[in-house]
Amino acid sequence: MLGVKPRRRARPRRRVSAVLVAASLVLTGCVQAASGDGKKGKDAKASASPAQGKRPNIVYILTDDLSWDLVDYMPHVKALQKRGMTFSNYFVADTLCCPSRATILTGKYPHNTGVRSNDPPTGGFDVFNARGNEKDTFAAALQKAGYRTALMGKYLNGYEPTEKQGSSRTYVPPGWTEWQVTGLGYANYNYNLNGNGTLTHYGRSPNDHLNTVITAKGVDFVNRSADAKQPFMLEMSTFSPHAPATPAPADAHKFGNVKAPRTPGFNEPDIRDKPGWLRKYPRLKPRQVQAVDKAFRERVRAVQSVDRMIGALEAAVNAKGRGADTYFVFNSDNGYHLGQHRLVEGKLTAYDTDIHVPLVVAGPGVPAGKTEARFAQNTDICPTFQELAGLKPAESADGRSLVPLLHARPVSDWRTTAFIEHLGPNYSHDDPDLPKKYGGNPPTYYAVRTANELYVEYENGDREYYDLAKDPWELGNLWVQAPEARKAELKSLVASYRGCAGANCRDL
Repeated sequence: MLGVKPRRRARPRRRVSAVLVAASLVLTGCVQAASGDGKKGKDAKASASPAQGKRPNIVYILTDDLSWDLVDYMPHVKALQKRGMTFSNYFVADTLCCPSRATILTGKYPHNTGVRSNDPPTGGFDVFNARGNEKDTFAAALQKAGYRTALMGKYLNGYEPTEKQGSSRTYVPPGWTEWQVTGLGYANYNYNLNGNGTLTHYGRSPNDHLNTVITAKGVDFVNRSADAKQPFMLEMSTFSPHAPATPAPADAHKFGNVKAPRTPGFNEPDIRDKPGWLRKYPRLKPRQVQAVDKAFRERVRAVQSVDRMIGALEAAVNAKGRGADTYFVFNSDNGYHLGQHRLVEGKLTAYDTDIHVPLVVAGPGVPAGKTEARFAQNTDICPTFQELAGLKPAESADGRSLVPLLHARPVSDWRTTAFIEHLGPNYSHDDPDLPKKYGGNPPTYYAVRTANELYVEYENGDREYYDLAKDPWELGNLWVQAPEARKAELKSLVASYRGCAGANCRDL
């Protein structure tokens, strides 16, 4: 379990150089394009395609609990948006860390990976491993195709870096050429890093901050891969800005006046129409609002080191002359609410604060400044990486490759809905995602998000339905007033999603 002290003594520490490549992002052809229909806007410029026969590299930055409202504080991410594509309707299939990351790795919904929670017997690393999912990851496919693959930072909840899993060394899953991973990194200090089977302990000195350490290792991996003239896929998987959202020392006192956004849903005045699990929540008191503002400030501070990571990796790729054939992908495993609907802080709901997260892609053939409005989910990451690498996406994937959208190719048919599933409530006291009081701990639900609707079907019989065209902040639950014909359609759609697999999911 995450948060449990390792049972084996770590080997003596080997320090990582604190000197990082200076990042200076050069933007070209960054003209804002029109959004939404999948065709390249008149003024949009696409990055050049990779050289003939050269397979592109992929640098994937996967953050933990990062919500859209943090992007405004991340200049390198905003620069990626200017030179690449932003998916404005990207949703996660589950708002809990381990199920979401299992889906990202395999392209399968939680009901098909078997990972429905962070802990056995319904989820966690042990279930992911036992169900054979590790052979179906994008890393396994790309490594087999000749890519150098690396994961740095966080893997899956329940992964213990000291465990050997029947091997003679600490466990490194199949598919990864390089492995620099810890299960104890939420505080970003005092952790053991499994470096390709060898444990190294990091303590509390400024240079031990996990994002600083893995940034240096990521830059080194880029340099060595480029020198070896092999295509590479590097996943930088941060614990930031997951609570306790520990910033790097340089950022600890920045943004002192920042407050959580006061959206129309903040401290919602009337929640009598909300489902039973939420209906009795009291309005936030001044001290709770202050705590929400403090949490937001810490999250803003925590993502600064992630943003610098992106700049350092871009600088390293460009210095090796590989910028023209490298994709940069910025993403989050789920969103986060802070004060909306009277919820102090958390992520387990079906509201847009939690399910609607950033996906930004820049690289060869991707139009600059483009906003893509067609629906994407975390089921699509695995097949997308496979196609970018020149592979045919696995038939077992529930998602679709986003490459046709990234390259502005005509697509005759595309999904118009997203599916979300969640197993709840969560009462596991050693789970780092255990909700705080009034943080939101809903029962099991299944939900469908369309362009203008959110429908949530709770296992206890409660229902929610929002008209997002008129009510984008999800303030008025209209389930009672909804037309019976539309109710029947939504119920049928949820039922189809709940039992789908592979092509059956892709065709919904």
